[in-house]
Amino acid sequence: MAWDFETDPQYQEVLDWADEFVREKVEPLDLVWPHLQFTPLNEARRQVVDPLKEQVRRKGLWATHLGPELGGQGYGQLKLALLNEILGRSQWAPIVFGCQAPDTGNAEIIAHYGTDEQKERYLRPLLEGELFSSYSMTEPHAGADPTLFTTRAVRDGDDWVINGWKFFSSNAATASFLIVMVVTNPDVSAYQGMSMFLVPTDTPGVEIVRNVGLYGERDNEGSHALIHYDNVRVPAEALLGGEGQAFVIAQTRLGGGRIHHAMRTIGLARKALDMMCERALSRKTQGSRLSDKQFVQGYIADSYAQLLQFRLMVLYTAWEIDKYNDYKLVRKDIAAVKVVMPTVLHDIAWRAMQVHGALGVTNEMPFLGMVTGAAVMGLADGPTEVHKTTVAKQVLRDYQPTEDTWPTEWIPRKREAARAKLADYLENEVGNL
Repeated sequence: MAWDFETDPQYQEVLDWADEFVREKVEPLDLVWPHLQFTPLNEARRQVVDPLKEQVRRKGLWATHLGPELGGQGYGQLKLALLNEILGRSQWAPIVFGCQAPDTGNAEIIAHYGTDEQKERYLRPLLEGELFSSYSMTEPHAGADPTLFTTRAVRDGDDWVINGWKFFSSNAATASFLIVMVVTNPDVSAYQGMSMFLVPTDTPGVEIVRNVGLYGERDNEGSHALIHYDNVRVPAEALLGGEGQAFVIAQTRLGGGRIHHAMRTIGLARKALDMMCERALSRKTQGSRLSDKQFVQGYIADSYAQLLQFRLMVLYTAWEIDKYNDYKLVRKDIAAVKVVMPTVLHDIAWRAMQVHGALGVTNEMPFLGMVTGAAVMGLADGPTEVHKTTVAKQVLRDYQPTEDTWPTEWIPRKREAARAKLADYLENEVGNL
């Protein structure tokens, strides 16, 4: 029996280094160059960011979840989870540590399904942080429901020609290539009739119609693209993983993406809790500190409990992924983590915002950004409601219906059975009265 809730001392030392490094060296980038983490480096940013990446490499923390053959450390998802708790505090930190979304998931599927040529062209520079990628799957009329996708790729000689529309393709504006999920055989089930293609963003016919921002961002300065694929011609070598394999590939891609979002959310939610506690101890009103008010104490207690439960849930799921090395076997728990994640971030950020009063709702504090981020997490990589359905279906597989009128745990019948099992003892008890 091996239950252990400690990090081995050697890796803990590395995590302690990462914690200080992110606080002192990386978080300032969020303030000086906000929202530029997915923009190719200019000379000024390169002079700062490249040395930081090199320090991460020397510490053995670059792309820790990938194997050494791909430039990582092969530490697996559990160690990545512990690291991502630290990185989640900062927009720039995942870039500096080579584990940013959506590139981690995209790198994972190219590593699993890509040809040697595809790995050399796309994976190597992606892992080096020299370029960025975009996962182009959802469609304006269909959202994330693949059975409604209409974007098509048709074979034309040695090429494929792609036509259709994709929506909310994050980071497409600064990406060097797109992973596009399209219908290649409309005569079979969507789960067998879709394929994925690696498409450079400068391919003729790839038109970013507009970049959609989140609420509060300026028009066309967002990072979620509406893309029109207008007779986009790509060679047969652009096919990723084989014709009709898109759904299988997507499950690998989305499973990793979901758990990685959850890992980083722990760090962001903890940052909100830290700010809440500091404010509660610092601010006085009506004769005492906020920390003495029972309402605020309730906020802190509820937030701590939510965060602790969520963290243990994420770590357990990461451990399962490492143990089984098969996202399908962990699908239920990944979906459950995805369900819980937005609520945890929203609730803790909202309480922290309340404790900060009017200052909390201003753009001088990050809380409304966290609340918006929680809303995004409820939709990204599949809406919460779909994941609840997945969890329920997976849970129900372990149960059987009763053939009787009454439930298995119906007390009158169980009591009668218990009395029958203990009849001899009950008779002796009566006889001794």
